[in-house]
This record gives sequence, structure tokens and C-alpha cells, in this order.
Amino acid sequence: ASLLELQKTCSSTGYSTLDGHHHSHRHDQSSVSSTSEDINADMERIFGSPVSIPDSFSSSPTASGMPESSSPSSSSSVAGSRQLTHTDPDTGKATMVDVSHKSSTARSATATAKVILGKEAFQLVHDNHVSKKGDVLTVSQLAGIMGAKQTSQLIPLCHPILLSDVSVSLTLDEDALSVGIWAQATTVGPTGVEMEALTAASVAALTVYDMCKAASKMIEITDIRLVEKKGGKSGHW
Repeated sequence: ASLLELQKTCSSTGYSTLDGHHHSHRHDQSSVSSTSEDINADMERIFGSPVSIPDSFSSSPTASGMPESSSPSSSSSVAGSRQLTHTDPDTGKATMVDVSHKSSTARSATATAKVILGKEAFQLVHDNHVSKKGDVLTVSQLAGIMGAKQTSQLIPLCHPILLSDVSVSLTLDEDALSVGIWAQATTVGPTGVEMEALTAASVAALTVYDMCKAASKMIEITDIRLVEKKGGKSGHW
């Protein structure tokens, strides 16, 4: 009703305020200014004073539609104390981690992998008739041990580590028609052996694949993962 009342008071030749006084449009600057002030006064009388807008909403919106002050924290604050250890914080270039200040402690890591063979290839491995190259499980076990010892040659920024022991075992899972692989590496030194354990499991899995690929093209290597580590600053995981 208030809007309708205000609209009825306005005409093409002028306008009337709610107190009944008629005002004509004039072309001089002072008249325009006075007219604007009168209209604003009438609007405030009808609708009340305008709502103040906080300064934080007056800033330019970001791409997401939120003010800059509401945007997420920078990547440096989100990252916190965690960093990529093989990346130089100043240049961003790849670098080898300096472990000279670390003390030598007993360390170990365990990794696993799975090779899904399928029915036909699994049966051949089970019966030890799959390959002219020899016993699949024994050859793959030796390949895993050898792979662990070559880790620093395969992974560019890994330290050459004096390994105390590498153990690799392979078992047949008849229900899953697969070969399960378990690998563990141990050392006494200033850095861990997670990569050695993972390399042992990976190379053993690749060897199973190589020796069985003639029997099936559907073989799948999966579930390569670190399952345990001991020693070092981060302790037992």
C-alpha cells in the first residue's frame, strides 16, 4: 500500500510528497539535488532507514561468489608442517634428502601385493605346469629379493641402503584365483626401507605376470601397498 501511495504521487511533470505539496521538475542542478533529497526523505519515512552493509561484504567477490576475506587459507597454511621431503622448499626442484644428521636405528617395512590370475592360469601355477621358465613362485620370490637390493637404482632419489634382510613369500589363494605376495625389508641405518619392501613386492608381482602371460592376457596386478613400518622418528605404523 505504501508503494502504491508513493507511485500515485509521482507524475510526468513533477511529484508530490506525502505531505501534499506538489513539486515541479526543474532543469537546474540545485532543483534536481533538492528533488532527490525529498524523494529519499519520503522513502525513509515509508520504509525506514537503509540497512548498513558490513565492510567485509563490500569487497570484490571471488570466483566462488564469496568475499576475499572468506576465501580458504593459502596452501602454505593448509600444508602446515608437512612437506614433500624430496622437493627443495626454495626452488621446487627435486633433491635427495640429507640423512647425515640422523642416528642409525633398527628399521623394517612390510608390503603386500596380489596377482589375480584367473581360473586357467591359476590351475597351471598350482600344478606347476605354467611356464618353461621354471617354478613360478620360486622364481618370483628370488626376483623380489633381488629387486629390493636394486631399489636405489630404480627409484632416482632413494638412498643406497645396506639391507640386513629381505624376505619374500608367495601363497596361492584358490578362492580368489590369485597369488598373494608378502615382502619385508630390514636394516640398521638413518633412513627407512619402505621403498625396498614395496619394490620387492612389485618386482615379485611383475615376475608372476611375466611367467604366466602366455596362459592368460587377463592377469591383473593389484593391491600393492605398505602395511607396516617400524623404527625411525615416526615409530611404528
